[in-house]
Amino acid sequence: MDENPLTTDSGQRPTEQARPLLHLALLGSEILGRIPPLSIAPALVGMAAIGAWPWGHPSLQAWMGIALGLAILGDGLSLALLPRYGRSFGPVTPPLLALAILRTALAFVLGTIAPTAPMAAGTVFLQTGITAAQLYATWVEPFRLTLTSLEIRSPKLQSREPLRVLHLSDIHFEGWTPRERQLLELARALAPDLIFLTGDYLNLSSVDDGPAQQGIRDLLRALAAVAPTYAVVGSPPVDRPDVIPQIFADLPITWLIDEVAEMEVKGHRLRLIGIRCTANHRQDGKRLRQILADPRSTSGERPGGEAGGPFHILLYHSPDLFPVAAEMGIDLHLAGHTHGGQLRLPLFGALVTSSAFWKRYEAGLYRMGPSTLYVSRGLGVEGKGAPRARFLAPPEVVLLRFTHGLPVAHVTLG
Repeated sequence: MDENPLTTDSGQRPTEQARPLLHLALLGSEILGRIPPLSIAPALVGMAAIGAWPWGHPSLQAWMGIALGLAILGDGLSLALLPRYGRSFGPVTPPLLALAILRTALAFVLGTIAPTAPMAAGTVFLQTGITAAQLYATWVEPFRLTLTSLEIRSPKLQSREPLRVLHLSDIHFEGWTPRERQLLELARALAPDLIFLTGDYLNLSSVDDGPAQQGIRDLLRALAAVAPTYAVVGSPPVDRPDVIPQIFADLPITWLIDEVAEMEVKGHRLRLIGIRCTANHRQDGKRLRQILADPRSTSGERPGGEAGGPFHILLYHSPDLFPVAAEMGIDLHLAGHTHGGQLRLPLFGALVTSSAFWKRYEAGLYRMGPSTLYVSRGLGVEGKGAPRARFLAPPEVVLLRFTHGLPVAHVTLG
């Protein structure tokens, strides 16, 4: 899809003002996460009673209260079993409380509208749907690893032999789960020529956790054994400067921090530009311009040149630099950060992206003139008290296939 490279401050301001609210929500969920779920049992029972109250007839009230109580109890058991079975490692209380509020509100509103037996049956059916969605979003989709194939053709890519590159983002390691094991199996089976990593290696909840730090080191080492690997850092709260250098220490991975790496692989000349992600994408854009203007970084060859020049690839964690990348003539920008929303609504898509442009670059392929952006949905999930869940945004591995030809970028599901 084509994009207008001109983006006004007024177009960005609402989403940037929303960022403190997101941080506040994460902080609140973290505080709730410290509360044992049994401690809020009286509140959960009270919510079930509130949801049953508008149904009027004592028998309907009793059945609705029992149905709500059983549904909330099922949510609690399901969430508590996730870490016991090594699926995920988040706290139970915040998502349990959120689900209980949703269930109570639904029962209360429908009971207020029409406290009849048919409406009660419909309400129970909807509550069953919430249970099914909760089970799918926490037990199934986070481990349904998908492969996206992205074909990139350009006259700058001189060789007729395809170059295969694996793009991985937002691993958010908390502990070994089926997802990380599937990732290693898939990477080895695909046997790419190169691997690009675009940040967020630990989970917000595991940044200071020693076993998690060792776990991500082991995972990265195993990936680097598959193919030459290049990496950039992700969000500052996740890839902290006091932690991430220890993660990468002695690993056979080229770590790009505001620098350029040039290579020729299978006859294709590539120039990788790795930009450190900070909380200010405008400042990051200035650093990108400075690096591209420095002849020591670019060997006198600028992006956007004719066929025969190097193919320029920007590795930057967030999609927020794409307008600058396109203006500078960079051929391809690989990013993650948004998780594709992680929890999406049918037809609408992502509610939250953590991008300054909100939904403008929420996931997938974007074009702006001759420049291409691909935003990976990433692999892991948010931390702190956020639910370890994905809905309509399964984890994604991207396999890029570079080859000579007329400029095109085409996505297929692998």
